[in-house]
Amino acid sequence: MDVWNHTSLSDFILLGLFSYSPSDFFLFSLVLLASAASLTGNILFLLLIQADRRLHTPMYFFLSQVSIMDLTMMGTVVPKMAANFLSGNKFISWGGCATQVFLVVMVGSAECFLLALMAYDRYVAVCHPLRYPVLMNWKACCLMAFASWMVGVTDSVIYVGMVFSFPYCGSLQVDHFFCEVPTLLRLSCADTSLFQDLIYACCVVMMLLPLGVIVASYARILMAVINMPSTEGKQKALTTCSSHLTVVGLYYGGGLFNYMQKASARTAAEDRAISTFYTIIAPMLNPLIYSLRNREVIRAFKKVLGTWRV
Repeated sequence: MDVWNHTSLSDFILLGLFSYSPSDFFLFSLVLLASAASLTGNILFLLLIQADRRLHTPMYFFLSQVSIMDLTMMGTVVPKMAANFLSGNKFISWGGCATQVFLVVMVGSAECFLLALMAYDRYVAVCHPLRYPVLMNWKACCLMAFASWMVGVTDSVIYVGMVFSFPYCGSLQVDHFFCEVPTLLRLSCADTSLFQDLIYACCVVMMLLPLGVIVASYARILMAVINMPSTEGKQKALTTCSSHLTVVGLYYGGGLFNYMQKASARTAAEDRAISTFYTIIAPMLNPLIYSLRNREVIRAFKKVLGTWRV
């Protein structure tokens, strides 16, 4: 099926996140405010990493990739949702819907593996500091980041190919504010139960494997911190890891709730609530977590502010 030039069926209809009641207008304003904060925070974080050479390290390289993923996720979902709400036009083309599925799945899968790589980076930094420059050289870091993106691209190509191979001969009203795989499958007039079971199994594996790396890495880090003789060394090690652990908790908290139960067991309202968390709220919080709880970022920010004032 050619999803980019589909002429036999009408466009999909996104029912959206809000109606047009006064309270929904207020909630929509909050979503736009959160999106603007996410956009500003992630762009400033990327510029700050680029501007300060002290932040040109593997850890901040991986953090810049997280910011790019967050910007991609938000840019995929929020503009179309806002345009549909403001214009009253709820249609989205088959090509636009496939693009949303591709980008959302790509970023979601890639970020799972990137968070695991960041945990491995912290493990090497704390447990093997003398070997850190060798194990985490720039070539290795670039290859790791590239591998994360490629995992996401491969996953998304499979999803798009399968989802749009099913016939959609009934209602094309998507009870969501963007095209998400479980919601689309509910509209198909074919039996998608086998594919949904495969999605569930793949999601569990793709989340549990990186989570296993994260847990193993931080277990070793905790043991190393306990055996450190100096209090200052313990504090520094914990400080560098606490921000990443917070983001892992945010990401996997929503992800495990979403994917550890089958799509058939969730309602459309639950899907919308969970999707709002990982497409809007988490991208807004991530740069704040990494900035406010990191002395190096705060020092770099003050340095840049001082340069601008001069």
